[in-house]
Amino acid sequence: MQTIGLIGGMSWESSAEYYRIVNETVKARLSGLHSAQVVLYSVDFAAIERMQFAGAWDEAAAVLVDAAQRLERGGADFVLLCTNTMHKVAPQIMAAISVPFIHIADPTAERIAAAKIGTVGLLGTKFTMEEDFYRGRLTDAHGLQVIVPNAADRQIVHDIIYRELVLGIVREESRAAYREVIARLVAQGAQGIILGCTEIMLLVRDEDAAVPLFDTTRIHAETAVARAIGEKK
Repeated sequence: MQTIGLIGGMSWESSAEYYRIVNETVKARLSGLHSAQVVLYSVDFAAIERMQFAGAWDEAAAVLVDAAQRLERGGADFVLLCTNTMHKVAPQIMAAISVPFIHIADPTAERIAAAKIGTVGLLGTKFTMEEDFYRGRLTDAHGLQVIVPNAADRQIVHDIIYRELVLGIVREESRAAYREVIARLVAQGAQGIILGCTEIMLLVRDEDAAVPLFDTTRIHAETAVARAIGEKK
């Protein structure tokens, strides 16, 4: 079994889900007392969040590059970044390590293609929904058509992430708000919805949408397990 390297802490709420999912998946695949071989480096999200909103992306990249290099030195055979938004600095991370880096958008796009879906709605932070580093990879590398919520809905989705979900707060009122945003994306033609922030899976369930949901946290974690145990796609 290969060792999975996880850059976590953004937030620790979703990083805990990564750890749970990779171990549950290894147990399901290998049975018995098997669990995942994992090296986890968890950063201080308060510092990262300040860098995000200050636009200090080079500074944030340096923190995550250091984390990735620590994982590589610690024996990780490949690295995952346990957040969608910070994939904005994925190129810097990939350039700084010699082990593979599994970009969260790639296995997500592969799952969408396997479901024969070509148009998807994207939920996430405003950084993820509005900038090209994530949407561009989905469209340019995988040929997907990506729809994002309108400006007001993007603000709702973003605020619930930062004011509630990263703090482990799950409110029924917020679930209802997300359901309405999802319904509007479906009305615009979305055949599926990407939960493009690793905390959204804490709030939104399959029954909250009339179309398939693609949970990036679970997809990313399951992809890591498949690689670690040598499963073919």
